[in-house]
Amino acid sequence: MKRRELFSALAAAPLMARGAGAQTAEWTPNRPIRLIVGFAAGGSTDTTGRLMAQALTAAFPHPAVVENRVGAAGNIGTEHVARSAPDGHTLVVASMGSQAVNAALYNNLPFDPVKDFTAVSLFVKSSTMLVAHPSVPAGSLQELVAYARANPGRINVGTAGAGSSQHFAASLFEHLAKVQFTHINYRGGAPAMTDLVAGRVDIVFSPIVETVQQFRANQVRALAVTSARRSSEFPDIPAASEIVPGYEFSSWLGAFAPAGTPAPAVQRISQALANGLRDPQIRERILALGYEPIGSTPEEFATFFRAEMPRVAELVRISGAKLD
Repeated sequence: MKRRELFSALAAAPLMARGAGAQTAEWTPNRPIRLIVGFAAGGSTDTTGRLMAQALTAAFPHPAVVENRVGAAGNIGTEHVARSAPDGHTLVVASMGSQAVNAALYNNLPFDPVKDFTAVSLFVKSSTMLVAHPSVPAGSLQELVAYARANPGRINVGTAGAGSSQHFAASLFEHLAKVQFTHINYRGGAPAMTDLVAGRVDIVFSPIVETVQQFRANQVRALAVTSARRSSEFPDIPAASEIVPGYEFSSWLGAFAPAGTPAPAVQRISQALANGLRDPQIRERILALGYEPIGSTPEEFATFFRAEMPRVAELVRISGAKLD
């Protein structure tokens, strides 16, 4: 009897597996999924959130909606999701800054960036572009490094403030290239770019999505991208690592759900986001913004995020970023 029971159990296993898969596929939201963005409309995080919403709207019967809950460097929106019902209907559009940098900068966050969330999908990676005002006496990255070494502190770099991706990209570059810039901090990337175009600062390490318009209008000079390799969208612009060995800086954006969200909901949403990145319209938009489309599984994103925490903490240390 035991032997027959064993054979019966083995025969039933594939059916059970198919049943589990069917359960995952059957999960469907019964109202719109809310994508919470902790930053203002029009920025890179908001732009990505709206592309995510487009992917989810195509997959489910209810349209996904983006909700901007701005403040405290993204912490207000992130906390809102941490406290939301874990039912698959609320996600945070998380960036490296809001989810990992804030964990290293803030001593008393009202949420735990790891324990209070379930990873859903690493949606895109985002590199920055080192751009200079045309008046800067450097027509290439190699010339910029030589000029900065000969004139410590002479080059002004605009950033979106201490702890921003621009700040980290510039600080890591200084550390590896053995140069010194003078940091001019702004309340966001947009005013830093405005002053770069006006010639009030010399260079900016800007997310590609936030500088591509000025670059294509020849208002700024592109010296490098900060990804490990040249961008397929901008193949003529060198990677910074070609001149500064070991230099690479990228950020990322993805989706987290509240901890305890059922696995079938997490898997279904993750698959919908991955499918969305295969949609030609969404993919074309992603690439045009200078993003690298990813569309990971929840497990892949969770592993990635665990590795990000110490990497980002080291960036915070190198940069000397502190809260005012």
